Amino acid sequence: MTYRGVVLDLDGTVYRGNELLPGAAEAVDAIRDRDLSLCCCSNNPTKTRAEYVDRLAGMGLAIDEHEVLSAGTVTTDYLVAEHAGDDCFLIGSPGLHDQLAAAGVSLIDDPAAADVVVASWDREFDYDDMTDALRALEDPTTAFVGSDPDRTVPASGGRSVPGSGAIIGAVAAVADREPDRVMGKPSPEAIDAVGDALAVPPGECLLVGDRLDTDIAMGERAGMTTALVLTGAADRDDVADADVTPDHVLDSIGDVPGLLG
Repeated sequence: MTYRGVVLDLDGTVYRGNELLPGAAEAVDAIRDRDLSLCCCSNNPTKTRAEYVDRLAGMGLAIDEHEVLSAGTVTTDYLVAEHAGDDCFLIGSPGLHDQLAAAGVSLIDDPAAADVVVASWDREFDYDDMTDALRALEDPTTAFVGSDPDRTVPASGGRSVPGSGAIIGAVAAVADREPDRVMGKPSPEAIDAVGDALAVPPGECLLVGDRLDTDIAMGERAGMTTALVLTGAADRDDVADADVTPDHVLDSIGDVPGLLG
């Protein structure tokens, strides 16, 4: 197979916590050497493109801003396109707040006045936030948007911590309604954003990620070749029970150059 583009997940694939995973630098070098289009796509909504570039640079990887896409980017673009002028009540991180504000999204503090509720990862999430979400979503016309579905995310030391999906699930439970839309991988919005970033046909792209339900699901839906790495959320036993099937199962991103030919 000859590829023209590569999608790399970040957390659990390129790095885990603050540690670059073995073989990541060599994999990126191999992508550069073959002049392939690259999109680094993360379901972490808390950082801007510039912050991702700085973080990767601190690990020794030179990535351009146009090569970075996150759930925060996809969520922001969706709100600008579909809820222009609507008042948004955010349960989320300061980083996502800043992305939305910079894009001109109207952010309010009164949940009862919200036209749309956005739920996402927030280290300070608590009982008061659930109460605010309940007040905001008592009106059935209030839209409910989640930033990404990841219930857990990889952290340093081989362990995982709760992600956006855990908070979205808590909000959904207390409001007794599911989100209208959940952004990030594997949403249609994320697929479109990745396609725009790569600017090559999906059938000529390789997607590499550590999660079956987001990374591999998105690649499969988009028509990409998929490779699951075993350095993050999934192991080989998970593959047999999954609703999606990766084309390749790799020990780590260090095996990616062997797929590029």
